Amino acid sequence: MTEYIYQRPEWPNLTWNQGALAIPLAEARLRQGRLIGQMEQLGFKERDEAALQALTQEIVKSSEIEGEILNTAHVRSSIARRLGIDAGALSPADRTVEGVVEMTLEATQNHAVPLSKERLFGWHRLLFAGRQDIKIGIWRDDSKGPMQIVSGALGRERAHYEAPPAERLDLEMATFLDCVNDEKIDPIPRAAKAHFWFVTVHPFDDGNGRIARAISEWALAKSENSPRRYYGMSAQIRKDRKEYYEILEQTSKGAVDITDWMLWFLGCLDRAIAGSEASLSSILGKDRFWKTYAALALNERQRSMLNRILDGTFEGKLTSTKWAKMMKCSQDAAYRDILDLASHGILSKDSAGGRSTSYSLTWPK
Repeated sequence: MTEYIYQRPEWPNLTWNQGALAIPLAEARLRQGRLIGQMEQLGFKERDEAALQALTQEIVKSSEIEGEILNTAHVRSSIARRLGIDAGALSPADRTVEGVVEMTLEATQNHAVPLSKERLFGWHRLLFAGRQDIKIGIWRDDSKGPMQIVSGALGRERAHYEAPPAERLDLEMATFLDCVNDEKIDPIPRAAKAHFWFVTVHPFDDGNGRIARAISEWALAKSENSPRRYYGMSAQIRKDRKEYYEILEQTSKGAVDITDWMLWFLGCLDRAIAGSEASLSSILGKDRFWKTYAALALNERQRSMLNRILDGTFEGKLTSTKWAKMMKCSQDAAYRDILDLASHGILSKDSAGGRSTSYSLTWPK
């Protein structure tokens, strides 16, 4: 019979090798600090867009891990509306989207507020508002049998994990909350420890994975002392989903030394921030572009067209004819606009021949 980590006499005194974590923790902190530093150099509008992009990805991918597909445009609109960000035309959002967005923002915007049983119950109610098939906003009761994580066809299921009995949940979660709110623990290892501990206890009928990831985001926001999120773990966990479940299963059946899980979490965090740096490169590049050419007296047509190119909303080749049509100006005015930008090295003439001369944006070095 499988012995789970919570059945060991040392539970819940989870430990890890501090020396083994020293280098990956320092690397994760360095990357975390570098990203925050880059973001702080942006204007308010660019920072809002970066946070909106990161939060949208976090919410969509966290639901995807559980097999639930949310409409990305609806998630983005819901976040923008709640944060007061101008994100263009807003899309309607259903109750599921509104609930998961409100839960995520409550976790990250209020990172200074300690976790409590009532707060976790509130998150659970937001995730499953209106559902009649599960117990919402309370710990599970195991009335349908023990909480198990299984896979496989009906009749040939394989149990990967069985959670602690429901009768232990009040004590288990009280101990968990005492530890996760302990300010003496480094917040990044605390995020990793809390994530594993919560999914090990598996206190709810459903939604344990999403709430565990929300707890991680709460702890990471606390580590930065900022409600602005420019990266999230869920997009990377979604990419590494197979390894994620494997390390959770392996650790849940091991000793209370969870060094392997901590190392995996730190590696995932490092990859998550690196992925965010890549996805935010367009925002950073646009900011660098306008800072380079801040002193130029460009007209409104030139600024509008350059922003379309920088935002990726301009399609095809840039010609004077297309410029005139899009900017609603004469062909001569369009040609003068283009030549002026070319003289400053912002546009360069394409080498390919054709009936019309075309131009491409030249990024500042």
